[in-house]
Amino acid sequence: MATEQEMAQELASKLWDIANTLRGKMDSSKFKNYILGVIFYRYLSEHTEKYMNDLLKNDGMTYEEALANDDYRDTVIGWSLDYLGYYMKPEHMWKSLIAKIKGSDDEDDDTKKDSRDNFSIQDFEVAINETVGSTIGHKGEAAFDKLFDDMNLEDKDLGREVSDRTALIKKVMLKVDDLNFGLEDAKFDVLGTAYMILIGLFQSDAGKKGGEFFTPTCAAELLARLATVGLKECKSVSDCCAGSGSLLLQVQNYVPNRIGHYYAQEDNGSTYNLLRMNLIMHGLSPEEFTTFNDDTIHHDNFGNKKFTVQVDNPPYSAKYDAATSLLEDERYASAGVLPPKSHADMTFVEHMVYHMDDTDGRVAVLVPHGVLFRGGSEEKIRKYFIRDLNRLDAVIGLPANLFHGTPIAVCVMVFKSHRNGDSDNIFFVDASQEFTKVKAKNTMEPEHIDKIVNAYINRKDIPRFAHKASLQEIRDNDYNLNIPRYVDTSEPEPDINLDAVLADMAKTQMDIDEQEKDLSKDLADLGITLPWE
Repeated sequence: MATEQEMAQELASKLWDIANTLRGKMDSSKFKNYILGVIFYRYLSEHTEKYMNDLLKNDGMTYEEALANDDYRDTVIGWSLDYLGYYMKPEHMWKSLIAKIKGSDDEDDDTKKDSRDNFSIQDFEVAINETVGSTIGHKGEAAFDKLFDDMNLEDKDLGREVSDRTALIKKVMLKVDDLNFGLEDAKFDVLGTAYMILIGLFQSDAGKKGGEFFTPTCAAELLARLATVGLKECKSVSDCCAGSGSLLLQVQNYVPNRIGHYYAQEDNGSTYNLLRMNLIMHGLSPEEFTTFNDDTIHHDNFGNKKFTVQVDNPPYSAKYDAATSLLEDERYASAGVLPPKSHADMTFVEHMVYHMDDTDGRVAVLVPHGVLFRGGSEEKIRKYFIRDLNRLDAVIGLPANLFHGTPIAVCVMVFKSHRNGDSDNIFFVDASQEFTKVKAKNTMEPEHIDKIVNAYINRKDIPRFAHKASLQEIRDNDYNLNIPRYVDTSEPEPDINLDAVLADMAKTQMDIDEQEKDLSKDLADLGITLPWE
């Protein structure tokens, strides 16, 4: 079976081919919307067929056969809406649309017709609209609302005429149909990986900010592992700047029992659609997750909910208005100050700390190093976390150049509401050298992640890598959490053997004396006398 890396390489090759189909037709920043939307629609169709055929196996019929049977039709439609959250008609299935594009191959030669011209982009549009429309009034309505809006099949960039748009979307659909790895394989993040590949291929047009919405797998895995140490079950997991959902999806890999519910908020509309697609493609039914398309700093759609696990990679050093009215928000009121306008990082951290479950809440969040040592309001917020709440559990510095779109090094802040006997210390790790260089980027290999997580669990001092700092040390440093204050990574000076140095100097002087004698002799033979002789 192909590895994730091999599947990613194959996917990259296929996506490049698909993107070249669209090249010259539209701005490349739009490419991903069409490609990801078509991939997702294929998944919905194939997932429907597999799920429903499994349910109907004992009845000896397929999904299409059951829908054609008056005794089964209503029941099957009800099953689909209840368990999948949507209903897809047989004529709207992916294989039906592809067959219509390719033409019928099962007719006799005498009657066989090339039915390629029977497919229109409007067929695909109707299929999408009716599938999404089927969710209205059912469990899947919120999850599917405006889900395909970024894939505007009437966009003139696809072609001015219907026939032009049809020809182009046919090519894209056929190339997506040619993707030969299993879209059912939840271990491979098809959409998330595709998103990063597309952003990388067209970075100049799509914009470097695209990288904000997807966390590299190594960093996502590290956060998920740190946030779930010793956790057997999880009532809820949340990400307030969810991007494509990669962090949420990593958490489920490290919780042995089922996660009760997933919560997410994402401000960017296109990425919000990708988030919902990704959750569904990883096997979550619409009733298992709640998502919001909104600005987390100003609008807390989670209300009074408290979460077991929260993971997040918020935008770094984002600017915000810092309106004094925000101090009326319970999330920020307790610290009594707001982060500076130029650095909103701590607002996201405050949001997460506020929403921690009081019994066993955990937070693992990626932030720039500046939040650890800047003064002013950020220092006051650090004091609130440490002195008043005593929930900051660890600070871990990561290698530079891990993230798409920025070379800066970031760190992980780990918070716990129940600190399991460690309430008198904070654990610091300098993992800045734990990486492997892969082309232009750095990545953390499994052994690097293991080293970090094991150090965090054991909480023992490791020279030039980790230190368990007492709260008194933190107070003595005026709540400055800059990692070099606690983890000395300088190499020790080698011991100097003075006797050996003096002996070496004496030998050198003897060599110089010998060479001077030889030189004087050679010059004397030439009739030259040195002035000091």
